[in-house]
Amino acid sequence: MARRAAETTEKTAAPLYELIYAVLREHIEDGSFPPGLVLGETTVARAFQASRVPAAAALRRLRQEGFLRDFDGRGYLTGAQADAEPLRLELQAAGLRLPPEIATGLKVRNRRDRIYPAVEHAIASVLPFGRFQVNESALAEHHQVSRTVAHEVLTRLERTGLVSQDVNQRWYAGRLTEDGLRDHFEMRCLLEPIALAQVMGDIAPHEIGERLERAKKAASLRHTLDRIERLERDLHIDIVLRCRNQQLRETIRRSQLVIVAIHHAFDLYRDSAVISLMVTEHVAILGHVLGGHRDKAMKALESHLSRSLAQNIDIVRSLGPLPEERRPPYLIPVSG
Repeated sequence: MARRAAETTEKTAAPLYELIYAVLREHIEDGSFPPGLVLGETTVARAFQASRVPAAAALRRLRQEGFLRDFDGRGYLTGAQADAEPLRLELQAAGLRLPPEIATGLKVRNRRDRIYPAVEHAIASVLPFGRFQVNESALAEHHQVSRTVAHEVLTRLERTGLVSQDVNQRWYAGRLTEDGLRDHFEMRCLLEPIALAQVMGDIAPHEIGERLERAKKAASLRHTLDRIERLERDLHIDIVLRCRNQQLRETIRRSQLVIVAIHHAFDLYRDSAVISLMVTEHVAILGHVLGGHRDKAMKALESHLSRSLAQNIDIVRSLGPLPEERRPPYLIPVSG
């Protein structure tokens, strides 16, 4: 039972989305799911007690491989019958089976995956403010997990370059320098346009249209941190990081992580003119993507990132000390 999923579970280093993908694919292939079942990010994430990120990645892969199809709604449909009515059920009610060994493995993995995004975001957001020691015990206590889970999270962050470990096994993060920022933006300028070109034919026009309308609307609204991060996610993550090349995705994402801190700086040193320019550039890029103008979209994205470098360096230079309320208790400032 769930042979493919069990094989995936044995590969403990494999991403969670691969396990979700394997379980869903097996259920689709053996007919366990009824035709027309709607598989969306939220329902899949809920069924696997995971975040929407691995759920979305698994669904995109299933769609690309032809196991799911699009319809006029959110998510995807199972089955090849074009006339099948969309069926919205919780996956357990639709026939999802999780053998005990897989369910147990998911619980262990989910404790780690549940806190990883929050830790990653917290550490990335303090990088320009200095160097910090990451206290593993305090991290575990703060997120109410075991030291083992905390250590696994930090080990994973080490692979992204956000933290490092010294010879005494202590963890450190930062500082993000101007040279480091330039390096990350150079990687983004080189690679994000290529990734965008890869996915332009794979994303439904209505989905691009939704993001374009959100960017246009943002031009007339008050600029808040949530809105800025949503616009950035709409283009640089939800679209660019859908590229088919996994190594390209991971390389881009590592360079995107450090920009989280700059988004928070926007909230502290808000410059309406700068943010308005960013929004205008997003509108132009998304307009080219919607129109199918590949070369124009790539050039506009490269120009947007190139211009953003100088802007972000200026923000880093103007940063004062990290506000105490934004420092998690497991991050300890290091002088010098």
